[in-house]
Amino acid sequence: MPTEIMPLPERVESLASSGLTTIPKEYVRPESERDSLGDAFDEAMKLNSSGPQVPVVDLAGFDSPDEAVRAKCVEELKKAAEDWGVMHIVNHRIPLELIDRVREVGKGFFDLPVEQKEKYANDQASGEIQGYGSKLANNESGQLEWEDYYFHLIFPEEKTNLSLWPKEPEDYIEVTKEFAKELRVVVTKMLSMLSQGLGLESGKLEKEIGGMEELLMQMKINYYPKCPQPELALGVEAHTDVSSLTFLLTNMVPGLQLYYGGKWVIAQCVPDSLLVHIGDTLEILSNGRYRSILHRSLVNKERVRISWAVFCEPPKETIVLKPLPELVTEAAPAKFPPRTFKQHIQHKLFKKTQEDFTSPK
Repeated sequence: MPTEIMPLPERVESLASSGLTTIPKEYVRPESERDSLGDAFDEAMKLNSSGPQVPVVDLAGFDSPDEAVRAKCVEELKKAAEDWGVMHIVNHRIPLELIDRVREVGKGFFDLPVEQKEKYANDQASGEIQGYGSKLANNESGQLEWEDYYFHLIFPEEKTNLSLWPKEPEDYIEVTKEFAKELRVVVTKMLSMLSQGLGLESGKLEKEIGGMEELLMQMKINYYPKCPQPELALGVEAHTDVSSLTFLLTNMVPGLQLYYGGKWVIAQCVPDSLLVHIGDTLEILSNGRYRSILHRSLVNKERVRISWAVFCEPPKETIVLKPLPELVTEAAPAKFPPRTFKQHIQHKLFKKTQEDFTSPK
């Protein structure tokens, strides 16, 4: 790795710890984006039992010997995927002790001095996005996000590059590898349930996005420092995930907002759960029956928020994504043109149209 790295932009953590009381203009969101912006804790307090809340799906039902219980569990997941496109899952069978260790090693890395973390800096200009980084001003507004992050591929194990993983804390690699293996089992279970929810064979969706050999799991640890003006900033701007599924673990500090029912709703923190997003890829394959929901991240004045997002992605070029033929009818024509995953990313990031693409092979 390079021995001397000039961080661009300045790490948000460094800004936050400098004692500033107003944030730099590059982090101030346009007025059009400030609807429901505010301190994440204040927004979470406003969410009461009468307001819309992200559904909770208990996966224990899917392991029942009772067929009716399994069917009810699939139906609950299907409804959440169609209505919200996001859900908390409990009884996922990942050991809670392991999840606590994932939190510990991720926090342990970000507790290191910034100078030490810079040894792991990525080089976005050269296309190397794995490593420690901050958002570059490559969006149309030129605005920056109030977060630093660490990004790397965690599964399949044979495709990972451990030289790009943090060596500190010393058990980071061991813990993260074990978490990846456990989570991969949950990925298969979720895809099986979602396939059944569409009336398809249980292995259909997983096969369509690459299976055990080609489906990639990329982890992004998001570090959101305290912010003196949370009503003006965003940790992550509004977007939908390009993935098939995204699994989210947090340090139980609120911040995730979802655009549901025509307004921004903050997600509650549910102990011992993982939050799961339906991504664009499953929205395409399901011909829009499953929803990839718009979401963003708030920040707050009081506590650092850390989240661990694992994006489950199909291979970039070897699979053509399009609505499954079984789900396309005269009454429900195909809503999405055929695209590779790489083409879909280009469409999202660079607003490329179908005419800009060569025909997928």
